[in-house]
Amino acid sequence: MKYFFRLLRLILGPFMLLTEWLTRPRGVVRAAAEQASVDAACRQLTLYQFRTCPFCIKVRQELRRHSLKVELRDAQHSAENRQALLAQGGSGKVPCLKITDEHGTARWLYRSAEIISYLQQRFAVGT
Repeated sequence: MKYFFRLLRLILGPFMLLTEWLTRPRGVVRAAAEQASVDAACRQLTLYQFRTCPFCIKVRQELRRHSLKVELRDAQHSAENRQALLAQGGSGKVPCLKITDEHGTARWLYRSAEIISYLQQRFAVGT
């Protein structure tokens, strides 16, 4: 059964990535100073993800919608990133958004709905 799902992912993966590319939203346009502030805030964010995970695709689309430049880490093919996710975050589930505050303390969000809600609240245009 495990091999069936791997094969299915191998077959469907390219179609999912193509669909993501074809349906990518336009990002919001901010004034240069405001975008610079948003970019600085995004340096505190890291998204652990799998390229073809549908929930990860959903989060990446939200990042595009808000014009957010967040570091993406592949937790599927990188043993180092997967180990960091397990050791620091406590779970190997993706998507996972690591939020680091100004004191270096990390908070980990694991559900795509929670991540999207956080992004919408934090980076909505006009906030």
